[in-house]
Amino acid sequence: MITFIIGLIILVFGGLLYGKLCERVIRPTDNPTPATRMNDGVDYVPMKKWRNSLIELLNIAGTGPILGPIQGVLFGPIAFITIPIGCVLAGAVHDYMVGMLSIRNDGAQMPVMVKKFLGKHIHPIYNIFVALTLLLVGVVFIYTPGDLFVTQIIGQDSSLSNPVVWIVYGAIFVYYIIATLFPIDKIIGKVYPVFGAVLILSAIGVFIGIFAKGYPLNELWETGVVGVHPLGQRFIPIFFVTVACGITSGFHSTQATLISRTVTHEKEGRMTFYNMMIAEGIIAMIWAAAAMGVYNLGLADAHTLNDSSTKVVGIVSKDILGSIGGLAAIIGVIVLPITSGDTTLRSLRLIVSDALNVDNTKKMNKLLVAVSIFTVAAGVLIFSKANTSGFNILWRYFAWANQTLAVFSFAVITVYMIKHKMPYIIALAPGMFYMFVISSFILNAEIGFNLPWTVSYILGGIIALAFGAALVLCGKRYRSDKAYRLNS
Repeated sequence: MITFIIGLIILVFGGLLYGKLCERVIRPTDNPTPATRMNDGVDYVPMKKWRNSLIELLNIAGTGPILGPIQGVLFGPIAFITIPIGCVLAGAVHDYMVGMLSIRNDGAQMPVMVKKFLGKHIHPIYNIFVALTLLLVGVVFIYTPGDLFVTQIIGQDSSLSNPVVWIVYGAIFVYYIIATLFPIDKIIGKVYPVFGAVLILSAIGVFIGIFAKGYPLNELWETGVVGVHPLGQRFIPIFFVTVACGITSGFHSTQATLISRTVTHEKEGRMTFYNMMIAEGIIAMIWAAAAMGVYNLGLADAHTLNDSSTKVVGIVSKDILGSIGGLAAIIGVIVLPITSGDTTLRSLRLIVSDALNVDNTKKMNKLLVAVSIFTVAAGVLIFSKANTSGFNILWRYFAWANQTLAVFSFAVITVYMIKHKMPYIIALAPGMFYMFVISSFILNAEIGFNLPWTVSYILGGIIALAFGAALVLCGKRYRSDKAYRLNS
């Protein structure tokens, strides 16, 4: 328990101190925000800080801070240290700075800011990665709630051969298509805070249960700094790809920019963006501890944690909270990804439509684009179900694309900070680290370049250094450009 508690202390107090530092760096102003200056009653709508914070938490959470840590804890108690450090120094910085930059650019979404700060040649590359990430996010948010419903609510097998699985998937598909085609955000928006409360309450219940039931947690000094993974996986980069949403997530940039249009004062940014990522980090820590507990108790083996994380959610919830409380927690985990998946696939439809110059005013055009997207999503879903390690493969490539998106965000933040003579190292350092992570991972991966680890590490390091040097040169080249004002 000691390592776990130390990690929580690092996360809470580290987040408090580093969050204040980031706020001093970005220097919130009293300038009118897009929500008040551009209020259109649809996208730009002033909302209270507590509501913005809960909606942001729900948008970025989903199943990410639950399923990733369940797999990541197989690396041992080092997870209890790397999750909080990464969250404080990278993930929360990413979310906060993206949100603030969007506020200062009229609530601009990431594609606009990528084109502005990184150039028109990087913009189409970013669009490819954001489309890939959103597609994989959408598939994950069909797979995980669907399997949880089938296995934990109706008690059936979630294998490919069970027709009930495809009926459930189909129901989620239908809802997503409706959500993609029709403007139902206002309805969802009203219940988002309620779902956010469910997420928080279920995490609190699991947290209390870990101590009340005396779950056995390993200590760092017992296993060594990096424990031996039971399935032989490398800590770097696999851990940081696996625990994507619990540490750093590029997907969050697509959500923070949405909330930037409802924030009424720049000083609310730290609570809305930075602190909500710290809250997600706490959720990740709780589920990592719970997963380690059930693993040490023999309630789940390494393959279950690694390949069937959704089953572990049910095991933990029912063992700690009992039948009724566990069921409530499972329902909460089922609902959360669905409320993120609908906005994810809607965003993907808009990106694809813009890239193909599709006229979205015509319903048939919207339907054709949506059907095309869902056809591809269905293919990925079938592949992941047909493979015995399908979820693990799906999760890793979703997480890899997710981290790649974060690298683009860190690049935007770095260039912005260099141009405005801010200490850009706070964005450049995590950006270079994650460039090394995604590069070494894809260079070694079988569905990649399949190179040996040593070669992948060397090339990954060279790519990360080149990435950092290019950003510094790009930022300093335009530092004196008068077109870029502080609030531009």
